[in-house]
Amino acid sequence: MSTPGISEWVLIILAVLILFGGKKIPDFMRGLGKGIREFNDAKNNVRKEIEDGINETPRQPVNNTQP
Repeated sequence: MSTPGISEWVLIILAVLILFGGKKIPDFMRGLGKGIREFNDAKNNVRKEIEDGINETPRQPVNNTQP
């Protein structure tokens, strides 16, 4: 299976315009961009928490018993 050529892309774009109309497409793309941005933010937060957990120095146990 090969990648679509120029004529196939034109047909795909025309089909999208007919199905969704010119006014719905910007809203759809805005929502898609927001979703991707939120996914990347969550991914970066998880990565940062994992790296912070790995780099955290182990705590020494406190020995409160006195002779």
